Amino acid sequence: MIMKRIFNPSLVLVLVGFVMAHGGTLDPAQEKYVQKYKTQPNPPKPGEMLVNTDAEPDLTRGFTNLFNGKDLTGWTPRGGTCTFEAKGGCIVGTCVPGSPSTYLSTDKADFTDFVFTCEMKWEVNGNTGVMFRAVEQEDKKGKMLVMGPQAEMEGFGQDRGWSGGIYGQSCGGWWYPLWLEEHQKVRGALKEGEWNRLTIHAKGKVVKTWLNGIPAAHWTNDTYPKGFFGLQIHKGNAGKVLWRGLKVKEL
Repeated sequence: MIMKRIFNPSLVLVLVGFVMAHGGTLDPAQEKYVQKYKTQPNPPKPGEMLVNTDAEPDLTRGFTNLFNGKDLTGWTPRGGTCTFEAKGGCIVGTCVPGSPSTYLSTDKADFTDFVFTCEMKWEVNGNTGVMFRAVEQEDKKGKMLVMGPQAEMEGFGQDRGWSGGIYGQSCGGWWYPLWLEEHQKVRGALKEGEWNRLTIHAKGKVVKTWLNGIPAAHWTNDTYPKGFFGLQIHKGNAGKVLWRGLKVKEL
């Protein structure tokens, strides 16, 4: 019996897409961070990390503004005493030395599937980020903690270039560090002294991020299915961060 070979271009495209989305390769220059974080709970394994190869979502239609440009209506600070104010059409967050990390959080706390985007700029360097699907829970000492995934925006004090990665705030440490060879471009995407656009797409258990239009994280998790957004000013001695263009499209 003669067997015919059947060429299925659709199947080829599916397989190519699968290969492109899976199997990251550790950048040798980032090896020191694998060693640094190997003791955290369930550290990610580079070879099992998914790779974001998608184009940034369309940001022009169907969005709702989260900031009215005038005051902080719809937002509440949580966690510490770092300050936030509406100024010049922006939200300005300033570090207060001695304060715990502080999160200016949306009063709406049931965001599930969405596309979120904003622009950020540093006036004084400092660690920051955007919490999403975040929750507030009481710890063993009775202190309320903001917990959940954070799109890290680490500023310019590190040489690793992980802005756009995903950090488990108060719940596990780094979930998606940008230490793969495939992340080389996005590791150089943050622009000092300029506005930087962060975009987050969350649908079901799949979360993807972009920094200035460049793909960053591709992370899967079903522990935090819904919650609020929170703008972080990290604890420390200094830091002043501006946000503008905060908007969301719920899916």
